[in-house]
Amino acid sequence: MEKEQFARAILGMEDTLYRITAAQLPQRADREDAVQETLRKAWEKRKTLREEKYLQTWVIRILLNECHTIQRRMKRTVPVCDLPAAPAEKEDKGLKDALLQLDEKYRIPLMLYYLEGYSVKQTAQMLRLPQGTVKTRLDRGRKALKAIVKEEVFEG
Repeated sequence: MEKEQFARAILGMEDTLYRITAAQLPQRADREDAVQETLRKAWEKRKTLREEKYLQTWVIRILLNECHTIQRRMKRTVPVCDLPAAPAEKEDKGLKDALLQLDEKYRIPLMLYYLEGYSVKQTAQMLRLPQGTVKTRLDRGRKALKAIVKEEVFEG
């Protein structure tokens, strides 16, 4: 793949990459690090991509792996000091907050399918799962999301 062609394809994917990291990582700096590291790895390994039509799937797979690496690193981090919590205020939680409450195995397929517009087949390829598993996770994720949203409506 030519350098200019690769750069154009990556620029077209930039928004998608940031939206996917938003579902994985709470801190903006971590999301930016994940995208940057993904782009670096993709650039270095671009010659290993067998078929150009799978570029987006390939890059998203690298991104998800990078997000998992950052999450593992965060689990090992111990805060130096605990700040006192701010007074609890009732916030208006949006869809993003509801999505972040879901388990990752449901959140990622929902985001790829509904927010990014990938098909079940493409989502299955990116997550390295059978299509039936992706369909099941989409169904269970929708039900869990509905329960979260309904719970918040009745509490408020």
